[in-house]
Amino acid sequence: MSIESMAIKVLKEEARAILRLVDYINEDFTNAVNLIASTKGRVITTGMGKSGHIAQKVSATMASTGTPSMFLHPAEGIHGDLGMITMDDIVLAFSNSGETSEVLNLIPSIKRIGAKIISIVGNLNSTLSNFSNISLYAGVEKEADLLNLAPTSSTTATLALGDALAISLSNIHHFTSEQFAVYHPGGTLGKKLLLTVKDIMHKDEDNPLVYIGESVKTALFVMTDKGLGAVSVRDKNNKLKGLITDGDIRRGLGRKEEFLQLKVEDVMNDHPATITENKLAEYALHLMEQHCPKPITVLPVTNQHNQVIGMIHMTDLLKCGII
Repeated sequence: MSIESMAIKVLKEEARAILRLVDYINEDFTNAVNLIASTKGRVITTGMGKSGHIAQKVSATMASTGTPSMFLHPAEGIHGDLGMITMDDIVLAFSNSGETSEVLNLIPSIKRIGAKIISIVGNLNSTLSNFSNISLYAGVEKEADLLNLAPTSSTTATLALGDALAISLSNIHHFTSEQFAVYHPGGTLGKKLLLTVKDIMHKDEDNPLVYIGESVKTALFVMTDKGLGAVSVRDKNNKLKGLITDGDIRRGLGRKEEFLQLKVEDVMNDHPATITENKLAEYALHLMEQHCPKPITVLPVTNQHNQVIGMIHMTDLLKCGII
């Protein structure tokens, strides 16, 4: 069998394993979701070996989608870490055979503590299943490897069922993208949903400004000094009157030798696109990219009185990971 054929075989076998679980989404699954949703505590996932890796991933997914969760290693559990479980928690135990000794050894203590047990197993007649409050089936007909030994289809199916639990819970909790961003402040989505123009704009001494009546030459000096390729033109009340970009300067120099002696109001764009500081940085990117007749790279930042308080450049969005 070729490498490509083997890869296709594995993918198809694992896909079939997941699709088979559709027939086992029943009242037990609904009860499991409702039990977790109503608990005052956390979901404590546990499992040994490959099932333990799946348990860790499901715990992480739950935690990031609105269901407080943590992973308990079963071997560490019987040596003191069971103390992290309370009677308000729910233990979500993973075991394909349902007979994993390290997991079974936890059951007496979990029962004494008073926590509920939900198991995800490949055998509903197993010991773990029999001692669980709710047992969910994640069995497979065969593994994806040629020897039918390595945990492949079984771990994939178990992971998919765990994800189904996590996402069903997030739906019940009406989990929003804004909440997701709070839990992922370092990720791209978090930045897009949390970072505002105020967080990244150039302000105060870094904000390139000139007054109405000053020369284009002065504007060029300010533009060069601040390094943003543009300068906002304001009146004595600090209200925005226009914008001059380095492109305006280049085009003007090509037409008139005395261009630098002109007043800024003679060459500025008196209706530039602007943005307020409370807008999301992602929205600033949208304004720049969708600007007509062509995209722009800079936006003056104004307040509710049209006073210019900052400037944002496309490179700022690139640096903070919005682009």
